[in-house]
Amino acid sequence: MSDRIRLSAQVASESGGQRLDQVAAQLFPDFSRSRLQSWIKDGSLTMDGKTVRTRDTVYGGELLELDAEREAQGDWQPEAIDLDIVYEDHALLVINKPAGLVVHPAAGHQDGTLLNALLHHAPELAKVPRAGIVHRLDKDTTGLMVVAKTLESQNDLVNQLQARTVTREYECVVVGVMTAGGKVDQPIARHGTNRQKMAVVAGGKDAVSHYRVINRFRAHTHVKVKLETGRTHQIRVHMSHIHSPLVGDQTYGGRLRIPPGASQALIKMLREFPRQALHARRLELQHPDDGRTMRWEKPLPEDMQQLLAMLRDDGEIDE
Repeated sequence: MSDRIRLSAQVASESGGQRLDQVAAQLFPDFSRSRLQSWIKDGSLTMDGKTVRTRDTVYGGELLELDAEREAQGDWQPEAIDLDIVYEDHALLVINKPAGLVVHPAAGHQDGTLLNALLHHAPELAKVPRAGIVHRLDKDTTGLMVVAKTLESQNDLVNQLQARTVTREYECVVVGVMTAGGKVDQPIARHGTNRQKMAVVAGGKDAVSHYRVINRFRAHTHVKVKLETGRTHQIRVHMSHIHSPLVGDQTYGGRLRIPPGASQALIKMLREFPRQALHARRLELQHPDDGRTMRWEKPLPEDMQQLLAMLRDDGEIDE
């Protein structure tokens, strides 16, 4: 991939009267509006050979020229961390994230993250914001994540996520016996007093989850959840909100529920399950290059399979 971006386009007459940054976003749709605005401000994007302002008006017929360097997007360091790569081409990388892997450096996790691993696997990701990460999974959630390998594919994937056309299906094991599937349409924001937690909060960000029962057990349920939105901790917060928290969720889990007469092995499994029992099983999106539908699926990891096997042995509830 070249380290420079060189593009040009002529402003159509019908675009007259609009702001420059609006028109630039229409003419160079592979890049986000905020990125284009920064290029206008630093002179990388010019109009008729002149440096201009983002709010300047265009009249039609002007020539916009973009000559920008794909600059490194942070001072994060590459690290040789094994990745379970499900799919890769020049535009996309799909990985199966293990439990325990933090996605992005933050306070307390400056290294050893997925981002560090991505920079080692594909050094060109240093030129893409957040090393191409367009959505996240919690540290202890497993499963499929897509990473954009170019600015163009990143912008396209972000647009798909915002348009809610990306299919993300999860499986989880929750406390309690659900009678039927349903929909949780409840806004999510930071918890009022505990800033480490999210919560259903009036006036929070729109959040919608659809859930369906896969199997019922004596005191637990195996559930499939399909996300419309992708808020932080969304499934964990929504399932807790409807009084069906995830097994192993130390933040939103509530009290432990042991089926009467459960085996010692099951009691031990439920008490010691090391993480929220949540796996991103299926991912479907349109390829940024040509719009073709791409689908991936990864079965449940071993720890969740063992948990479900023990719950089945303890006793399923017939439909």
